[in-house]
Amino acid sequence: MDQRVSFITLVVTDLEATRKFYVDGLGWEPELHEVGEVLMFRVADKVVLSLWAEDAFVAEVGHAPARGGVPPITLAHNLATPQGVDTVLEQARIAGASHVGDAVEREWGGYTGYFADPDGFRWEVAYNPGEIGQSVLP
Repeated sequence: MDQRVSFITLVVTDLEATRKFYVDGLGWEPELHEVGEVLMFRVADKVVLSLWAEDAFVAEVGHAPARGGVPPITLAHNLATPQGVDTVLEQARIAGASHVGDAVEREWGGYTGYFADPDGFRWEVAYNPGEIGQSVLP
């Protein structure tokens, strides 16, 4: 098996609220939108973020997802400057994100803050000055 990830799929409870947040609020352009089923965004050359309606997930997988508390995953959006981090966090706040935290300088040298999408998935918004952080910038 190749060392790569092609799709990151998150199960959402209200696909329309999720669409409003990502498309209307954050300004993302969908690659695919099947109303009531799935919303997909190309997030890298060969990586797609798939937001899958819970009913469709259960029909295919056969089990309901675990709910309650903070989902044990974060997604990260890396930026070239600390000011970029503040700008994206403010954009998320305006889009209606919950749990938007102000960015802080981290002990490892970065500058990060977090917000939650409509289903509570946490997004880290980061400036990572290290080699690996710089390698993922567009």
